[in-house]
Amino acid sequence: MCKYALIKSSLLYGAKTWRLTENNKRQVEATEMDVLRRSSRISRKDRIRNVTIRQQIGLEDTIIKEIEQNQLTWYGHVQRMAEERLPKIALKWMPKQKRARGRPKKTWMEGINLAMNERNLNEGQWEDRKQWSLSVGQRRKTF
Repeated sequence: MCKYALIKSSLLYGAKTWRLTENNKRQVEATEMDVLRRSSRISRKDRIRNVTIRQQIGLEDTIIKEIEQNQLTWYGHVQRMAEERLPKIALKWMPKQKRARGRPKKTWMEGINLAMNERNLNEGQWEDRKQWSLSVGQRRKTF
């Protein structure tokens, strides 16, 4: 297994439940590019763009796309669960206390809805497991 795959798997641990804010996305992408640069032995002083490094390595998508795919896969899995299961209860739970003043924080469900809109997915499509995984982008990679 290559060094990048090991680091990526440890970086993505628990990413299915992360609430991705713009700041979090920037930090994760910066960490990913740092790993890619170090594994390619390319310094920031060389002034090579991130897109060029990705093309040299052969990576098409960023790590954020993979996190969103994992989140959508988990969301479909939870939606197919029985109503009395704890993950489904936790997903539908709404707190009773009032929120603090100011702009509301972006919730996990808002991120899921945004990712579903980008992929033209609708409510209820998760019932067909095979079609859902193809629509999400979780295709089996063949070597």
